[in-house]
Amino acid sequence: MSSQVQVEIELHIATVRLNGPERHNVLDVDGWYALEEAVNSISKGDEVRSVVLRGTGGRAFSAGSDIACFKEQRNTPEQVRAYSDAIGSALRAIRGCRHPTVAAIEGLCVGGGLEIASCCDLRLCGESSRFGAPINRLGLTMSYDELEPLIQLLGPSSVMELLLSGDLIDAESAMMVGLVNRVCPDPTVIERAYELAARIAAGAPLVNRWHKKFIRRMQEPRPLSSEEREEVHAAFETDDYREGRTAFLEKRLPNFRGS
Repeated sequence: MSSQVQVEIELHIATVRLNGPERHNVLDVDGWYALEEAVNSISKGDEVRSVVLRGTGGRAFSAGSDIACFKEQRNTPEQVRAYSDAIGSALRAIRGCRHPTVAAIEGLCVGGGLEIASCCDLRLCGESSRFGAPINRLGLTMSYDELEPLIQLLGPSSVMELLLSGDLIDAESAMMVGLVNRVCPDPTVIERAYELAARIAAGAPLVNRWHKKFIRRMQEPRPLSSEEREEVHAAFETDDYREGRTAFLEKRLPNFRGS
């Protein structure tokens, strides 16, 4: 795996760290593929119950793609398609991750970094964080794979403004348009993100995965099938349901096992 992406797992919480602090944690084509690989690997297992995506160095979540590599990696039509596939695959992996994902955003979150954050389930940022996608100044477009999660999160009007103006917005504005769930004092972003991840991990993992699946599914226009409607009752047949019910009556914390 590329050194641009690092993975750590501790106490049911996985960390996916974008690692290139000297250049705002940008990713080249190998970095995008490494991000896909990391998230898909985490998603396969049941040990993890929540995932934190973050940058390294405290100055940026990510500034997206490494523009300095474009001449070698995003120049010919074949390279452009391959690079687009790498980004799309990484974003689909994050959106499709079975476990709840939390983006811990420090500093800059622009371009591809904004796309990564938009694919997470929850987003926390610092008071000085800045967001945007000034790619009209580079003469390149976002693909449909890149636009879709942003539009589902923010709506077409807000995405249109970000792309056409090329402006960066502050944390307060990001909160107003629904880009982030919480704004924290800068020094506390990482701590608050892991506190949230720990609360998620303490919940019934099957229930968290089901709720994530149901909410994603309801964003699709096609009607629900009878099998899908029936699946919402499956939790009542699990050991975790019996444990949660018993713990509530016994006035103790539940010990969920994911079964």
